[in-house]
Amino acid sequence: MKRKTIVTGAKWEDIVGYSRAVQVGNIIEVSGTVATDSSGEVVGENDVYLQTKFILMRIENVLGQLNAALSDVVRTRIFVTDISQWELVGKAHGEVFGEIKPATSMVEVSRLIDDKYLVEIEVTAILSDS
Repeated sequence: MKRKTIVTGAKWEDIVGYSRAVQVGNIIEVSGTVATDSSGEVVGENDVYLQTKFILMRIENVLGQLNAALSDVVRTRIFVTDISQWELVGKAHGEVFGEIKPATSMVEVSRLIDDKYLVEIEVTAILSDS
């Protein structure tokens, strides 16, 4: 099977040695994604809802580069630095995935790569054969 990778130029991609997304066959894995814009700036500092929405938009963009869509997502993994904010994260996730309803998990972590990030999301998508 052919392997396709998507890189976005995030400063950590070369340092850590990873791709934003990897597709092998009909499976796509999107790496943990935070709310960073194209200039490397944090989006929605101190706003977990806005960060979540922005991250999901970034993920949608990456999936599109692999001819996939949010409707192909079967699993999301959400990492938050403050689980008491779960309702705002869940609201943003539900606005995007309410009809799709992928499997998901949300866990609290002590820190992300920068203290300005409140949430990080990774997804798995599977393209149908049809």
